[in-house]
Amino acid sequence: MSNSHGEDAAKAPLLNIANVLTVIRLALVPAFVVVYLDDAPVRSACAWAVFAAAAFTDKADGHLARSRNLVTDFGKIADSIADKALISSALILLSWHGRLYWWITVIMIGRELFITAMRMTVVKKKVMAAGRGGKIKMFFQSMGIAGLLIPWASFLPGALAKGLLWTSYAMIGVALYYSVASAVEYVAEARKIARGE
Repeated sequence: MSNSHGEDAAKAPLLNIANVLTVIRLALVPAFVVVYLDDAPVRSACAWAVFAAAAFTDKADGHLARSRNLVTDFGKIADSIADKALISSALILLSWHGRLYWWITVIMIGRELFITAMRMTVVKKKVMAAGRGGKIKMFFQSMGIAGLLIPWASFLPGALAKGLLWTSYAMIGVALYYSVASAVEYVAEARKIARGE
């Protein structure tokens, strides 16, 4: 019989490559904010590069943790915090600069705060890992935000730039749907954990 993730979490060393990548992603969040707020002409390109690097570590640390049995409770929690910090800061900055409606940012960040509070409530009984809906949400959020960080109109023809911009907004729309849908999934799982199922 194969080991469960709970058993893997108990055996995997705390200091491992997956957790290191997660910590790096956390460190990239303030770097992203500073670069985005810079007035340099290459601000958008640099902000996109930092965001893309952080998003890449999210994919890499998850893959390494699962494939090498490096799943830890610290990794599950820190990964979630890193994701929320990166996405929330990007959403706030985009809304602040008028590239994204504030109500979208409020719903998405509100969802993250709600899920975090719920996880903290049940963490003594079981650590809630990210579900499928949450992972889909994260993918479309990352792609949509990356698209909105790029000033397409500054180097592409009008029609193409507009098309890519609206594609980015469409991805944000999909992410918004999965933000709500995955929140419902987490609530259902939390209720099961609370009942001891």
